[in-house]
Amino acid sequence: MRTTRRAVPADAEFVPDADPGPSPAVDPRSSASAKATPRPSPDATRRAVAAGAEFVPAVAPIPSPSVKVAPIPPGGTIGILGGGQLGRMLGFAARSMGYRIVVMDPDPACPAAAIADRVVVGGYDSVGGAAAALELARGADVVTYELEHVDAALIDAVEAAGVPVRPDAYALRMTQDRLSERRFVASLGIATAPWREVTDEAGLRAAAADLGTPLRLKAPIGGYDGRSQVRIGAPGEIPGAIERLGRPPGTPLLVEREFDFAAELSVITARGLDGTLAAFSVARNRHDAGILVESVAPAPIPDAVANAARALGARITQALGAVGVVTAELFLLRDGTLAVNELAPRVHNSGHGTIEGARTSQFEQHVRAICGLPLGDPAPRGPTAMVNLLGTGKPRDARLEGAAAALADPLAHLHVYDKRTVFERRKMGHLTVTGAADVEAALARARAALAKLRWR
Repeated sequence: MRTTRRAVPADAEFVPDADPGPSPAVDPRSSASAKATPRPSPDATRRAVAAGAEFVPAVAPIPSPSVKVAPIPPGGTIGILGGGQLGRMLGFAARSMGYRIVVMDPDPACPAAAIADRVVVGGYDSVGGAAAALELARGADVVTYELEHVDAALIDAVEAAGVPVRPDAYALRMTQDRLSERRFVASLGIATAPWREVTDEAGLRAAAADLGTPLRLKAPIGGYDGRSQVRIGAPGEIPGAIERLGRPPGTPLLVEREFDFAAELSVITARGLDGTLAAFSVARNRHDAGILVESVAPAPIPDAVANAARALGARITQALGAVGVVTAELFLLRDGTLAVNELAPRVHNSGHGTIEGARTSQFEQHVRAICGLPLGDPAPRGPTAMVNLLGTGKPRDARLEGAAAALADPLAHLHVYDKRTVFERRKMGHLTVTGAADVEAALARARAALAKLRWR
């Protein structure tokens, strides 16, 4: 998980571009919402500015793709860049709809290999992955990706070969580089955490004097689950911080002020080929040392906050012009405002509970979108909790015990990712409980079931 952006008011209004007056709450599944732009109310703007946030005029959204593009029917082939657990679950959803799957991953025994018709072995950089990416595209009707750490040049090469990539290279470029992502969010008029670009210790000291501490110093490219960042709690911790990050001298880096937050949230928004939007229930998440450990949905938050989060997700997804699902990780601040933590143009760990907990899972929704099919209903089936099953100990063969005891709870559902090696804090699977009285009861049952699982 990456951290912090600028605040956006929780009571932001959602106002159509063509109508200067206020509008009703956005319908996340309406095609009209694809042309809408959320704007903060004047009072909310003043509160956000008073809290140290900046607002800039929004740019025009990316036009919707042509609705004349023919859908890809079942029997077609979907190429997936990345064969981890996200690619695996995407593959399961696509398989159930009758699609064929080709996966590209550096590991021929990756988790998605079990559901793939073909695995292309190759890295995600332009040097080692270019030929593999073209091989992936051969015979594919559409290509998507399960991670942002793919060289955008590979996306360009696939598109140049005549195969559509959804979401496209623009969405990837805007979100895989933290500095580009900051500027993109600012261009939309959305508030984020105060930040600066620095290249040396002198610049870092100036940023600390301007922003205050604590700060997070981050590498723009690479890193996830808390990696590739250094916390600076006080000015005395500045010396050596850039060296501890492990980046060459002169590399542009992002430094931003930490937020004191009340809760971590995320919203997953799907956008169809025709521009239709559909938002899932907002999730409340908890991380440990940067790794997601549990999510509940619908988040137990005020309706105004949930509506603002969905409006923010719709605005970002529309501006990216993304076809597929886009995740916005958020912080709910103690003053009631929202701050963007991270954007991901893909399916997301915090949406795993939608497999059992929503009428349409995030994985099926992504497949529907990239294949040009109508979006499904993302409404929740009931209170849902998802807990991650993490690895423990030194690297060894993965052997899980306790499944029978964990599944003695009839509301529990176990997903194991078929990773051959387990080690400390590796994401090995997840467990979901849906249908309990409320999300707190679901979370308690999920935690209890998880406690019965162990790695030999």
